[in-house]
Amino acid sequence: MKPDAPATPTPASAANPLVYLKLTAVALLWGGTFIAGKLAAQAVPPLSAATGRFAVAVALLLVLAWKVEGGLPRLDRRQLAITFCLGLTGIFLYNLFFLGALSRIPAGRSALFVALNPIVTALALAALFGERLGALRWAGIAIALAGAVVVITRGAPLEALHDIGRSLGTGELMMFGAISSWAAYTIIGRFALRGLTPLAATTWAALWGLGLLLCGAAFELPGLDWNRVTWPVLGAIAYLGAFGTVIGFVWYYEGVHAIGPARTAVFNNLVPVFGMLLAAGLLGEPILASMLVGGALVIAGVSLTNRVR
Repeated sequence: MKPDAPATPTPASAANPLVYLKLTAVALLWGGTFIAGKLAAQAVPPLSAATGRFAVAVALLLVLAWKVEGGLPRLDRRQLAITFCLGLTGIFLYNLFFLGALSRIPAGRSALFVALNPIVTALALAALFGERLGALRWAGIAIALAGAVVVITRGAPLEALHDIGRSLGTGELMMFGAISSWAAYTIIGRFALRGLTPLAATTWAALWGLGLLLCGAAFELPGLDWNRVTWPVLGAIAYLGAFGTVIGFVWYYEGVHAIGPARTAVFNNLVPVFGMLLAAGLLGEPILASMLVGGALVIAGVSLTNRVR
């Protein structure tokens, strides 16, 4: 930490080794959500799988909120509306698109798409709120988008122009929906949330999201094949709720508290790397040259966009 940096409750110099280890573990856990999500999405309809995920997450978040903050605060009308929007975008819509995409395209390929989240958020902030990006940030966005094109078209962008349906299918479109939903969630939380801690806001959002997911899952349950709900599938759903949501959230915000949001956000670039490697090692998915080249471009572009003030 620089000598003139503002003090934090836990000095970064003392916390860095453990914090960096936890943040790397968070990226690994979040990379694992693509594997668990793939297993769940192949056996259970997306809304039902997401309902199971957030049933686990909400139970753990409520216990954590009670233990850490003495329970959840009462919400005024404005906070009720805001947390509902958070649950709608970041919980309901994101998981609908995320798990729907994983049922259609490989997990490693999906993981690379998620690296575009910061880019989509930055573009939305510029378009909706007039936030200036600057030449270098625009360059980072261009590099990341070029990498996304390489991944989407499997390294043949010119050929893909003649056959858009081959390269840009339903799975890819759903991943764009997931990215856009998370960008909306991020922007709503950044500009609208007042008077709530991150834990309280996330717990309320998860409660709203779980309610919406239950409504949607009610239409899927009559057609659910319970013979496909095996112990590995239940374990994958439990992993998504406990490790991918609750533990990841707690450790991530420990990093924000100790070393600041900018340094913490850099670790998000490891998520698609871990996701692609885990998909190859655990699911046997091939790692294409276009995924390596395009993924490197995406991560480089996102890093440049985040590093420039």
